Amino acid sequence: MQKLQWSALEYEEKERSTDWFWALGVIIVTGSLTSIIYNNYFFAVLLILSGVLLGFFATKKPDLISYELNARGLKVRTRLYLYENIKSFWVQIENKRHKEDSTEEIKPTLFIKSERVFMPVLSIPIEETMAESIHSIMTSNSVTEEEMREHVSEKIMEFLGF
Repeated sequence: MQKLQWSALEYEEKERSTDWFWALGVIIVTGSLTSIIYNNYFFAVLLILSGVLLGFFATKKPDLISYELNARGLKVRTRLYLYENIKSFWVQIENKRHKEDSTEEIKPTLFIKSERVFMPVLSIPIEETMAESIHSIMTSNSVTEEEMREHVSEKIMEFLGF
């Protein structure tokens, strides 16, 4: 059995302008003040805390993550997803998808549906040249192929600048 290794950034880094941080601050401050006016102090503290954390994570640089498909399964950093615990997979390699009058660019991605309760679908960036090898490794290990797409919440977060 062949072994396939690659690395990719944890997420696509986005440049955020100072206006983005000002907007975040204004939203958090007005939301907190409104909560205080309505005597909901716990929610005000929660908003302030979440705003600080959101600002922190917005400035954080993405880590480089190592991936490996080996004889036992898919290894993401140090966690191993055994083939028998992977419900299905999908290798997305289309370059462009037409949607009404606009063309949406699709990045090569490996989707894995695992047995995990929290975040059961993993989306892993790949290079287009690796798609055929990944597909053959997964099918040779009896993993079901099922078409999957990026979740709507990820598209919303991308639109909001995350």
